[in-house]
Amino acid sequence: MNIDEIYVPAERRKEIEPEKVEAEAEAMMEEVAEQPIQVRRGKGRFVLVSGVNRLEASKALGEETICAYIVGAKLH
Repeated sequence: MNIDEIYVPAERRKEIEPEKVEAEAEAMMEEVAEQPIQVRRGKGRFVLVSGVNRLEASKALGEETICAYIVGAKLH
């Protein structure tokens, strides 16, 4: 999935932890198998559900794509 197609809601941005982003980036450079992020379909875009630190690490490494699962929205 193209990283630039993923919208990160404000509540997910609050979960960014620089130490975890750095650790994720190091793991990616060592080619450690990574867990795909989760996104859901939103209004004409994909919305991040989980994996904000992995997404930020991919951005920091200059990646253009990331592995993602498309999940359904939670019903309240």
